[in-house]
Amino acid sequence: MARIAGVNIPTNKQVGISLTYIFGIGRTKALEILVKAEVPADRRVNEMSDAEVAKVREIIDRDYLVEGDLRRETAMNIKRLMDLGLYRGIRHRRGLPVRGQRTHTNARTRKGPARAIAGKKK
Repeated sequence: MARIAGVNIPTNKQVGISLTYIFGIGRTKALEILVKAEVPADRRVNEMSDAEVAKVREIIDRDYLVEGDLRRETAMNIKRLMDLGLYRGIRHRRGLPVRGQRTHTNARTRKGPARAIAGKKK
């Protein structure tokens, strides 16, 4: 099992797919990395040599923000919005949709399960 950026990537899948298990790397970035590392995209992880794995690891460490660093930066950006008291920060703080969606109905993913209102009978 190859370990890249602190993540064990699956060995029996193609390299382009396996790299997407790393937070911050999608299909496009995975294919970019493989082009830079000169590794065929259809090769499986268990068929890669140690030199190829090291090359891919080095490219990711040098050129891309992934895993913990990316999560930390995202959290800091949200915290900055909340500290400044911006509209988006207030929506984050209250756990409501941030990007203009309606909340009269729907928005259950952000708001959580519906709660019954007492005294509504009759």
